[in-house]
Amino acid sequence: MTTAAAKAQTLVDLYDAPEILRVVNVWDVVSARAVAALPETKAIATAGHGIAASFGYDDGATPRDLMIDMVGRIAASVAVPVTADLDDGYGDAGETTRLAIAAGVVGANVEDRLQPLDDSAAAVAAIVRAAEAEGVPFALNARTDAFVRAGSRPIEQSIADAIQRGRAYLDAGATSVFVPGILDANVTRRLVEGIGERKVSVIGLPGALAASAYEKLGVARISYGPLPQRVALTALQELASSLYEGGVVPSGLPALN
Repeated sequence: MTTAAAKAQTLVDLYDAPEILRVVNVWDVVSARAVAALPETKAIATAGHGIAASFGYDDGATPRDLMIDMVGRIAASVAVPVTADLDDGYGDAGETTRLAIAAGVVGANVEDRLQPLDDSAAAVAAIVRAAEAEGVPFALNARTDAFVRAGSRPIEQSIADAIQRGRAYLDAGATSVFVPGILDANVTRRLVEGIGERKVSVIGLPGALAASAYEKLGVARISYGPLPQRVALTALQELASSLYEGGVVPSGLPALN
């Protein structure tokens, strides 16, 4: 059996590798198993938004015990490393990390929600200390909301804020820095130059660059947030509409492991 420490080191190595780490976000056991069954899957990332939606909560409002239970179930259902969306750390990022590691998770996103930089950096440091105490080289993808919570401020300010926060999080022990937003080549290049090669993580959304383009710019990881769940639910609605209109059940569907 692969230990948590070994899985965590595998995940850290995937961040450091020349190839961009592509993780397709999942929200429950069956979606995790479906993605993990693909030979290209090297790691699994959970989607906090997707888990919240599956339980009927708004994004960011899932109770910690429910979130830890679900990410633990996901981690137990697949052989590859699992990195979890742990929202803002639930007011105690260190303890939340300890609980996540105990559940089998070996990496996480924890968002700053543009809280004061000193407080956010302290939360990163608490996560790192908790992981060290558990003997796990936890892959922390420290998220800054410098773009998604920017409001009407000029983009130059968001770039500068993301770089300042990103450097602080790396100094506090984070593995990488997640900067969600639709980032073009110029902005991405500046973030990589300011934060570090293979240290920036992005999200793939309509209007964003292709994963291969981000890879050439030195990005470490790309994830897809709530998009996979939305695509799956759209397919479900399309199937239901077809069946309501007298369609037949599709044949030849593969079984899910």
